[in-house]
Amino acid sequence: MAPAEYSLRFQKGITGGIILPLPSLVATITRPKNSDILNIAVASRVDGTPDLGNFVPKTLGQGAQVKLPGSDTTESAEALMDELYRTLKELPTEQPPGSEDIYGLDTSIFWGSSDFQWFNGGESGVSGFPGSSSVQATPAQKAQFKRAVEIVKSLVDEAK
Repeated sequence: MAPAEYSLRFQKGITGGIILPLPSLVATITRPKNSDILNIAVASRVDGTPDLGNFVPKTLGQGAQVKLPGSDTTESAEALMDELYRTLKELPTEQPPGSEDIYGLDTSIFWGSSDFQWFNGGESGVSGFPGSSSVQATPAQKAQFKRAVEIVKSLVDEAK
């Protein structure tokens, strides 16, 4: 079960190389202590432009029903955040940080709570090339990370 208070940062566009990555989407999800509301902020970049737009604030109740892509069923936002928390606790990150996009989705997730921190993609994105990380994700771990990305995207899309 996810803690009562946490913060998450999601970024699409983490690979760079010599130049810094150019994110196409950044979203944050925070759950303040003693709150049943997720605070969500989203900024996106229009193709062909150099900057992200302003962050747009949204909210989503923990009990809100969220539909994931390719599924006919819904799950509560709380259940999805619990799944995300459990999944991230089992997944490896690249070593050294920022060396390689080991999941191949050009996406990073940062999870922070009092009991657990997890971050892939390095603070300035990924600058290395395939094989630069001493840790590599298995196909099953890549599928788990893809599910984690789908969860975050679905929560962000559902928020009003």
